[in-house]
Amino acid sequence: MLKRVGYQSWTPDNLLVESSHNDLVYYTTRWDALCPYIEVSEEMLASVPRPFIVYALPPDSPFGVPINDHYGLVDTKSPAFWADERRRRKFHELDKMFRNFVVTESVIAGSTLTAEDIYEMGGTHFDNCYIDEREIEGFVDYIRTLDILVIHVHSPDGVLVLTDVSVILPKYNQLYGSFCQWNRDFKNKSPGIYACLLASRWAQRNKLRYYNLGPVGDYGYKSLFVTDLEPIYSLVLTDLDDPLALDLTSPLHTDFRMSDWNRVYREQPRPVIRMRRAG
Repeated sequence: MLKRVGYQSWTPDNLLVESSHNDLVYYTTRWDALCPYIEVSEEMLASVPRPFIVYALPPDSPFGVPINDHYGLVDTKSPAFWADERRRRKFHELDKMFRNFVVTESVIAGSTLTAEDIYEMGGTHFDNCYIDEREIEGFVDYIRTLDILVIHVHSPDGVLVLTDVSVILPKYNQLYGSFCQWNRDFKNKSPGIYACLLASRWAQRNKLRYYNLGPVGDYGYKSLFVTDLEPIYSLVLTDLDDPLALDLTSPLHTDFRMSDWNRVYREQPRPVIRMRRAG
């Protein structure tokens, strides 16, 4: 029987994706890799095997605890962001490097897209990042009532340099960067950073306050853009003697405090943190 929660639909047969750490299996959902905010329900949580991890619950959800990472937000409406001298210099360099390239921006209804369409946009990226085909199907499910922004950049001779895909989230006044696939032949031009600039500008022009860069912990290049840090709320369900719980290098330890294991409901929401050099 099909069940729905938030933007998502699921059945017991398609909900889970197996992950592993040091050959120890745990479970995530099919929306984990590419979707911004994942809703859960008591019914869903009661049905899953353990260990089970859900990352990035909505900021206004009653579920989840803050973990050791944040979403990096760009406040596109902040004049100080655009006026910051370091950013101005880097953005000018990028514009100069790409001045003869062709940029196209398309807003596409998610309901018109299939998993094959999404794979065509990001297949190499998905393969390199070990993104499961079930997670691609989960992304298609998630966007079925939303629009996405697709940015393409082509070189002067017609070579595809990058494809950047973001989810438009009016509810949260933001554009969420889901994935970017770029051509390694153009690595010296920093195409991934240029994609962030293009998406930030699009959000500003289209009156969305924030461009969400996704988790920032392992991606130093995002610091050029980040003005605000939004807590990432997640939850983990596990038996305390599970092998994953006993492995101190597992995500149960690196992402969560032990005191937050099996804590389902949120206590006190944390505020968004304004960066000192934010703009």
